[in-house]
Amino acid sequence: MLKLLTLSTLFCLFCLPTADAKDWPQWRGPNRNGKIEGTGLLLDWTQKKPQHLWTIEGMGKGYASVSIENGKLYTTGNIDEGQAVICVDINSHKRIWATPLTGEAPKHGYPGSRCTPTLDGDLCYVVTSDGEIICLRTKDGEVVWRRGFKKEFGGKMMSGWGFSESPLVDGDWVLCTPGGNDAMLVALNKKTGKDVWRSSAANFGEAGRGGAGYSSIVISEAAGVKQYVQLVGKGVIGVRASDGKLLWHYNKVANGTANIPTPITYGDYVFASTGYGTGAALLKLERAGDGVNANEEYFLNAKVFQNHHGGMIKEGDYLYAGHQHNKGIPICLHLPTGEVKWMANTRNKEPKMDGSAAITKVDDRIIFRYQNGTIAIVAATPEGFQMKGSFVPEYQEGKTWSHPVVVDGKLFLREQDKLMCYEL
Repeated sequence: MLKLLTLSTLFCLFCLPTADAKDWPQWRGPNRNGKIEGTGLLLDWTQKKPQHLWTIEGMGKGYASVSIENGKLYTTGNIDEGQAVICVDINSHKRIWATPLTGEAPKHGYPGSRCTPTLDGDLCYVVTSDGEIICLRTKDGEVVWRRGFKKEFGGKMMSGWGFSESPLVDGDWVLCTPGGNDAMLVALNKKTGKDVWRSSAANFGEAGRGGAGYSSIVISEAAGVKQYVQLVGKGVIGVRASDGKLLWHYNKVANGTANIPTPITYGDYVFASTGYGTGAALLKLERAGDGVNANEEYFLNAKVFQNHHGGMIKEGDYLYAGHQHNKGIPICLHLPTGEVKWMANTRNKEPKMDGSAAITKVDDRIIFRYQNGTIAIVAATPEGFQMKGSFVPEYQEGKTWSHPVVVDGKLFLREQDKLMCYEL
């Protein structure tokens, strides 16, 4: 009996959740939803702050986040030779390679890189801020192929802050958003870069501006039709995955300055929001013959909810995000109704939480990384705002816009040329 109990106890110990070792191979994590699950981390910083492990330089200038796979970290940044993809060995903290992709650093507002690399086996995909999609080998950074958005697809941005998309790999394809009239979205063979299809733009409405936005593509199976959903200059759109046909568009959520947050897709629904005084909408997608209609379930004006940038995260029937333009106030919405369950009062809080907040969910906690560098941990519960502590990283420069990443129980924070690592 004792032997059985001992074996059972040992079995249970081995089955306990441990700090998560999953990779973070793309923008917003393994499932492109801003979440990492099953880590076993009990994140509460009210008594003990995360331990700083190391800081290294050499990431270049930029606002890109990081991707991690097999002990290697990838990001993009402006170095002396131009905008580059950079690969770092996490264990040795050494830069393995850096491949410049532009002759000089692209010129646009808020100079620096934006794209979080997308990893797929032995290949890596990025979009430069001057508008090229490029495929590289992960082992050495060698360029496999590249396509120019402006020259080859008539591409353009809705405004002058540089292409910011992180490509989507889906099966044998890689997808991106040149923003051209005849190539708003394109699907390319991921091995060769050759065209699979181009999705033409249509007259999406009066709001916003033509061209690509600052968002990244996500997949939806709504209404029984596989489709790619993207927020572009004229609003949120859905194109049929098989051939790129435009299925539906929704203009009301667009603004004329910058449409940024990646849409949330689930079931037959799409939730989208933009800042600059715009708001948010829940759409229900329904089959209509061989097409799909997008029906507005509700629209929330900017006073109720607007996400400037930093992203939104769905958990069950609830959505968590930073609210108000350039403020990042923690908020919880009931998605089916649009009802605000709670909104935090962050005024006069210490440390100061200023500017928009980039968020990442780790089990039942959400990390809010503010524009001024402050990092707060918030419980992901509709029962009320519960802050579980905060801290200020050892380094901050300019506007902190890079999204936090958690892998193997460690928090990775890109801050322009520096990369910080904290033990959670």
